[in-house]
This record gives sequence, structure tokens and C-alpha cells, in this order.
Amino acid sequence: MRTHWFRRDFLASTIALSTCASALKLSAFSASDQQVAFFLVGDTHYKAEEESPEILNDRSRRLTTGLVETLNKLPGTVIPDTAGGGMVAQPRGLVHAGDLIDSGDKQGANWEKMQATEWQAFTDDFGISGNDGRLKFPVFEVYGNHDGPQGKGLAIEGVATRSRKRTGIAKVSSNGLHYSWDWGQFHFVNLGITVGQTPEVTQRRRYQPMNSLDFLIEDLRENVGKSGRPVILTHHIDVVRYSIPCVADDPANVNREWHPCDVQSYHKTIRDYNVIGVFYGHTHTRNILHWDGESTRVDKGISIFNVDNSSHFKLAQQSFFYFELTDTELRVRECTSQDDWLSYEWTPQVWQQPIRLG
Repeated sequence: MRTHWFRRDFLASTIALSTCASALKLSAFSASDQQVAFFLVGDTHYKAEEESPEILNDRSRRLTTGLVETLNKLPGTVIPDTAGGGMVAQPRGLVHAGDLIDSGDKQGANWEKMQATEWQAFTDDFGISGNDGRLKFPVFEVYGNHDGPQGKGLAIEGVATRSRKRTGIAKVSSNGLHYSWDWGQFHFVNLGITVGQTPEVTQRRRYQPMNSLDFLIEDLRENVGKSGRPVILTHHIDVVRYSIPCVADDPANVNREWHPCDVQSYHKTIRDYNVIGVFYGHTHTRNILHWDGESTRVDKGISIFNVDNSSHFKLAQQSFFYFELTDTELRVRECTSQDDWLSYEWTPQVWQQPIRLG
């Protein structure tokens, strides 16, 4: 399917706005035509104090609390015209693109104590169902490199346990780290840190994908097939940088966050499905683009949504995405804060894309 992003910058000229408006209906979503709404966050990086591992870092606590409070109060509020207008709908849930905690990539007794503090804080805030944590809607997370790059550790075990407790799940991997579900006619698949691994390539991976490629192949075959249903995929690591030719024995692959042969297998797996979005975090920046399996920017291909960090204790700006899906359109807005979520604003842009349902 050929897709185009219609990007509105409301600080542009009147002529540019008129041109954009003529290309696409830009009226605000109403309750009658909106079908699925949800949030996408990433890189919350819950951080404990190294000298007092039983205590969460002050700024990390302030940021994560502010993020959850902001998310909770947004449904029913008005989005300014500069960000497309309309009202934030009650979300089906929240997708988290990984790096839930900060210390899961480190080893040692003190780090393990920090991980326990961080994981407890994360689960207290981000429950599973919307009724068991401070966040008031369901949560669907993947694990990142700061949670457990080799697929081991407290946070990894926690993600697996949470996955098996969720209701309404279409499929869960045997290790509990990958799972899929449906919101209306849209099929979502969470795939951990990266998608891999290609079985014929035995070279060591820097980050362990934990058989997410096999899970994806099986899930799409069983739950999507030839239906043409829209599919949305989430993993933690960005994919475009590693979309280079597959050279199975290249020594440089060992240090790459995503093995290029796995990237090529991933793209081959999904290219014939109706994938309307691929989500990831990791880069600590917002980026929206298209992907055709190569490491270049293109004007058509699979739509990529790289969400900014949402509560990283080391960084000044924090952001997340708000998505709306209808029978015909995907619409994205970004909410951002420069003061640890004491206040927020909507980025003066809208990203829109026509979609088909099969």
C-alpha cells in the first residue's frame, strides 16, 4: 500500500495550510467517528539512588509521577487548534516502547537492589489492567536494553509475568516476552527489544531478541493471515540505522544493537502485511518517517513512529504520542513538557495518514 504522511505545521503560512486542508479532511475527531485511541510512551527509566538503592531518585520520582498524572487527566480535555483540535478520547490503553527502568543492564548486588526499587515503582505506577496501578488505563509494554539486554533479570521476569496476567490477549510467546492483542479491527504485536533471530545466522547478537521473529511469523499467520487487517508493531530499538545489507559473518555485527540479517528478515516478514505503524523508542528523540527495508528516508513504505523519552531523569524535554485510528485514517499528536510534567503543551503539528481495513 502506498502511504503518504500529511504533516501540518500550524506555524506555517496560510497558503501552506490551505494546500494541506484541500488534500485531506482536517476536522477534529468526534465521538461518533473515532474508533481507537491510545497513548505511546517510551524510556521512562525509573532510577534508584546508587548510594541508597531502596530509594527512587528525586527527579525520577517527580518525572514519572508527573507523567502518570498528565496521562490520567488528558481524556476529555480539549486539544488546541494548533495541534489539530478536537478532544482527547478515553484511551483503550497505553503502549510502552521499553526501557521501563534504568539499571536492568547492570550486574551486582547493589544494582539488583536498585532494579527492585525501580521495578516496584514502575509497576505501582503502570499497572496492567488500569485498575491495579496509578495509571487509569491498561498498559502494554516491551522490554528495552536498560531492562535486560540479554533477556534476563528482574524486569524481564516481571514483563513475562505481566504478559501472562493480561486479559484479552490473542497470543503470548512461550517465554512470556512477546504478545499480541486486538483493539477493534486493529492487531497489535509487542516484540521486545529487537526482532530476531534469523536461524541460519549464528553470530552472537549484542541484544538478545528472545525468539521474537518466530513469534511474529506465527502470530501474523494465525491472527492476520490474508485478511488485510491493519497491524501495529512495537519493539524498543530503532530499525532504520541497521537496515543495511545482510553480511552474516561481518565482525562489526557483534557490536551493532540490531543484527542487519535480523532486520532484513523482519522486513521480509512484514512487507506483505497491512502494517500501518511500527513503534519504538531508544533514541531519546521524536522521529516520524517511512521505511522500505533500507537505511534511507523514503516517501513511501511502512510508517515508523519513534517516540521521545517520556520521563528520563537525565534529559530536559519529555514527550509522548497520542494516536487516533478510524476506518480511514491514522492521526498522531505529540504532548511534551519542559518542566518535569508540571505543565505540558501540544506540539503544533499533526501527522495523518490514510489507512485501509483489509
